[in-house]
Amino acid sequence: MFSIYILTYNEELDIAACIESAMLSDDIIVVDSCSSDRTVEIANRYPIRVVQHAFESHGRQRTWMLESIPPKHEWVYILEADERMTPELFAECQKASQNSDYIGYYVAERVMFMNRWIRYSTQYPRYQMRLFCHGKVWFTDYGHTEREVCDGATSFLKETYPHYTCSKGLSRWIEKHNRYSTDEAQETLHQLEQGKVNWRDLFFGKSEVERRRALKDLSLRLPGRPLLRFVYMYFILGGCLDGRAGVAWCTLQAFYEYLILLKVWEMKYQPKPNLEATAILAQESTQQLQCANSETTQVDVA
Repeated sequence: MFSIYILTYNEELDIAACIESAMLSDDIIVVDSCSSDRTVEIANRYPIRVVQHAFESHGRQRTWMLESIPPKHEWVYILEADERMTPELFAECQKASQNSDYIGYYVAERVMFMNRWIRYSTQYPRYQMRLFCHGKVWFTDYGHTEREVCDGATSFLKETYPHYTCSKGLSRWIEKHNRYSTDEAQETLHQLEQGKVNWRDLFFGKSEVERRRALKDLSLRLPGRPLLRFVYMYFILGGCLDGRAGVAWCTLQAFYEYLILLKVWEMKYQPKPNLEATAILAQESTQQLQCANSETTQVDVA
């Protein structure tokens, strides 16, 4: 058996189905980032642990979770609210956790969008570190997301998990990626100034994870990134085979890329607000308001 952490923030539409898919485990821990909807209320209906912690970043939230909430079992799995555990994946996780050769396993997602699996334009199989021995894997921030730091050898599972990336509606997806694009723009500037492309991993990486990360570092340095991303996803990866949903998915990803570029420009060239001048203006406005109130009082008394 292994424990399952579920990360949430305003997930009232997804949390019940997510928890029920994970009930194969006897130790489920919901780690909520102080939701303002009914997420915690719904989660508390189940015989699980529910803990709240203010969100700082994806990497810090995971690290805090692993350090502060001890699991019942030696092995843990990280699940997000818009994802599902499947019986087939659960069984493979149980078997893999008994193998002492590895301390963690990557699992591939199946992106579900517009009621279908986006098989081609999502770089499937795209792996994430999900199952690992507690105390052997930690997380750091990278852009809007996180990257794992592993203390030991890792491997890959064959089974996958469904990821309902737009389950709460397109407006929520756009709002979320607007926030993500700010973090990605900051990471882009950092990589352009201090990072470099790992050409060895790009062509000879031992795993899909190494090759994909090197490809991302290269893509940050290419001109016309939104157009290149659409062409790469739709024509080279085969997004055209994903039907109408594939067209929509590739268009949204190109828009997301363009939003990142706009914010990179803004961070580099937009004049920063003069905080000192702003404070002086605010003080002057306050003084003027106080004078006006004083004059009004004097007139009333007269």
